[in-house]
Amino acid sequence: MNIASIQGIIPPMVTPFTPQGGIDEAALRADVRYLLQRAKVHGLAVCGSTGEGHTMTTEEVRRVTACVVEEVAGRVPVIAGIITNSTASAVERAKAVSDLGVAALQVTPVHYVFRPDDDSMLRHFEAIANQSGIPVIIYNVIQWSYLLPPLLTRILRDVDGVIGVKQSASDMKALADLLLLTEEAGIRDKVRILSAVDALLYPSFAIGSHGAVAAILTAAPEWCVALWDAVRQGNHTEALRLHKNLLRLWNAIDAPNLPANVRAAMRHAGREGGVPRPPMPASSDQQRQRIAAALAAAR
Repeated sequence: MNIASIQGIIPPMVTPFTPQGGIDEAALRADVRYLLQRAKVHGLAVCGSTGEGHTMTTEEVRRVTACVVEEVAGRVPVIAGIITNSTASAVERAKAVSDLGVAALQVTPVHYVFRPDDDSMLRHFEAIANQSGIPVIIYNVIQWSYLLPPLLTRILRDVDGVIGVKQSASDMKALADLLLLTEEAGIRDKVRILSAVDALLYPSFAIGSHGAVAAILTAAPEWCVALWDAVRQGNHTEALRLHKNLLRLWNAIDAPNLPANVRAAMRHAGREGGVPRPPMPASSDQQRQRIAAALAAAR
């Protein structure tokens, strides 16, 4: 895999669940086509937090991943999400998608109450990469099972199969430190540092992140592609305008039922994202009104 192909705007797709709890494959394929043909995104991620991967079985993760890979047909990289609570379970899911041609895995630390120590954390990601044969991107989002930039840099430097970090948890300082530390370690060009700081994509791109995998990208993919292009072209007037539009939308969708609110934003563009899985509630009337107002306020 050419690591440089993982860059730019990589929306974490919602999984379009039906009211009966199944997967609406037709809606999933339709959104792949929208994101590639209309929004012109640079990659796709599946079965992450926005895709409610934590609610899915291994068989469902394989099915969704296979569907998206088939629809993409090699046009952009596809990243498969793994959200689970043991090394064995993560390896099982990784092996389940190992023959599908995904570019990388997006893997959270284990997150049930207890945090492994740093050495155990390194071995966890090393085992997933080695046993699956698929490059791993650490999804650094679990606040009580958090990896600080020095540990992330150590793993990126010492574990061949770990190729990147998706920095989340609204931690812009950690993103900046990670970019600096990987540069100082001489590995900056060998890894991918991706932003999931949804409210601050503009500065994320300006300070050198290789792209983003964040819920706001799925809610407003065209704006995010335009922002990426504006920053790369040095057009900071346009970038600031887009940042303000995205910030208004983020303030409207940022809530514990974020995947539901992303679906509400999608529907304004005629995209069908299905419904969330219980116990996640759908967007409230008040939330939908705020989302509609944020979209209407775009300048």
